[in-house]
Amino acid sequence: MKVSGPGPRVTISLASLSSPGILPAPCGAPQTEVTFDTDANGILSVSAVDKSTGKENKITITNGKDHLSTEDIKRMVQEAEKHTAEDEKQRDKVSSKNSFESYAFSMKATIETVDDEKLQGKINDEDKQRILDKCNEIINWLDKNQAAEKEEFE
Repeated sequence: MKVSGPGPRVTISLASLSSPGILPAPCGAPQTEVTFDTDANGILSVSAVDKSTGKENKITITNGKDHLSTEDIKRMVQEAEKHTAEDEKQRDKVSSKNSFESYAFSMKATIETVDDEKLQGKINDEDKQRILDKCNEIINWLDKNQAAEKEEFE
């Protein structure tokens, strides 16, 4: 686990949490939920849960001789609080991107896997190809525009 501060990034390694047995999820379908919790004594608890299997790993990080001082922790918390709005904006942006990407992959997979018999009379081959082309165009755009703004993903 690494902690980074705002501005020029300073990274301090606190601990390592590995989750063997958690399988990689397909692009656009995140399935791991990570939770961070600090108590009044500055003890950090981190857990990671694979939503598809329910497998969970936890780690508790206490303040030791090689760790941050109480003053450093307080300073970092204050700096983090200053950047709450910026973090929320970034979280919204990532959520919008993930939703858009998930929709494109889902639509593409649906069109590619649905039997022609089920689509017969509902959509012709030309329209099916146009949908696939548009999905591929969106996926390529997303790959090339990772830094796009939230509004562009919506």
